[in-house]
Amino acid sequence: MALIQYITQVQFEFGALRLLPQECERFGISRPLFVTDAGVKAAGLLQRATDTLPGLPYAVFDQTPSNPTEGAVRAGVVCYQTNNCDGLIAVGGGSAIDCAKGIAIAATHPGALKTYATIEGGSNLITQRVAPLIAIPTTAGTGSEVARGAIIILDDHRKLGFHSWHLVPKVAICDPELTLGLPPMLTAATGMDAIAHCMETFMSAAFNPPADGIALDGLERAWAHIERATRDGSDREARLNMMSASMQGAMAFQKGLGCVHSLSHSLGGVDPRLHHGTLNAVFLPAVVRFNTAAESMQKDRRLQRMAQAMGLERGADVADAITAMNARLGLPSGLAAMGVKVESFDAVITGALADHCHKTNPRLASAQDYREMLTAAL
Repeated sequence: MALIQYITQVQFEFGALRLLPQECERFGISRPLFVTDAGVKAAGLLQRATDTLPGLPYAVFDQTPSNPTEGAVRAGVVCYQTNNCDGLIAVGGGSAIDCAKGIAIAATHPGALKTYATIEGGSNLITQRVAPLIAIPTTAGTGSEVARGAIIILDDHRKLGFHSWHLVPKVAICDPELTLGLPPMLTAATGMDAIAHCMETFMSAAFNPPADGIALDGLERAWAHIERATRDGSDREARLNMMSASMQGAMAFQKGLGCVHSLSHSLGGVDPRLHHGTLNAVFLPAVVRFNTAAESMQKDRRLQRMAQAMGLERGADVADAITAMNARLGLPSGLAAMGVKVESFDAVITGALADHCHKTNPRLASAQDYREMLTAAL
């Protein structure tokens, strides 16, 4: 039996940030902890959020790293408990939202954080006691504002997923205005993250027609607007469509992801300096080529349907089109350009084989398959 469950409430429009007070009241959050990072704070986006709550006491944790860590979660829990907070408001990209999800678990559940990791069998241990979370994305890529998972680097350097329906934010406030002026390279990298989510979940063989439809529409929106958004940070139509595609990618990936994310999660744990969306963009062509031989890809014409959503000419190669798009956006040409060495491959392969996305790829990858994909992406 296929369980199909969607997802949470979304306030989506230019200016939606103004709705934050009513959402705090609706979910009983009277002393929130804002979870963000130094860049979002410096850009004035945190101030715009706190300004909507005059007179409401709040605390701020602004030390989220570019890839959230168990150490950051611990520090956030101290801030949450010291200030007697009763809810969380994440303002930022996927890192801030995922860090807030980690805090929501650790502030309300006993024991080590790894106890609750998916591959440790911890999903069922995450209960409705989690602290209530409102998510306000400031990038268009991860879609964590409507996702049931968080990705966190643990103290043992594993980059693991935490998944539970209790982790889905109570509401997502998606205000494209907050992404206006996002720097070009961050726009490109996060935008390719959204494209990877839409493509990889669509390639997954799991039965979920609603997710397939959402993913294809998200892919069409993102592919048509990512270059415009990257060239002109003030293009409101492009920003709206990219934020929608980001949200749709995460709505769809409840169905499952695959080798792109197995590799990105693992390599991101080996070298936390690497940007997740950029890694997804670099791995995506090699994984698309690997997946081409999957029976479900052939039977359901999934490559052709993705090509159609991307507006490619008949017979065009999808993997080649992704490589060309990465080049046009100015993203790295491969892993070597990002400083990745062949010597790290063994550790990356070990992590990829253990990752929660490994088994939902449409074609099960072996260690040698992963090595060939890494080599192709180098």
